[in-house]
Amino acid sequence: MPAYDYSGPGLYFVTACTDDRRCLFGEIAGEQMVLNEHGSIVQSCWQAIAEHFPDVELDEFVVMPNHLHGILWIVEPVGAGLGACVETGFPG
Repeated sequence: MPAYDYSGPGLYFVTACTDDRRCLFGEIAGEQMVLNEHGSIVQSCWQAIAEHFPDVELDEFVVMPNHLHGILWIVEPVGAGLGACVETGFPG
């Protein structure tokens, strides 16, 4: 929702996909996700979010071969405001 202030408190379901949905994070072997080096980096970065943002708590998270899903809980406003570019999601 372009006008929604995502810096406010609440639970947020996050999905991020790789470019062209390329399988960059590992593979499924049987019924298990086996992370490669890139997948391990993604997992480490997700787990580090709360270290960088003390007012954010992490809930469930999963890395798949070409995307990730996670739930973030913003406990207190993070002060980002509406400064992100609506078209790209990046600051500026």
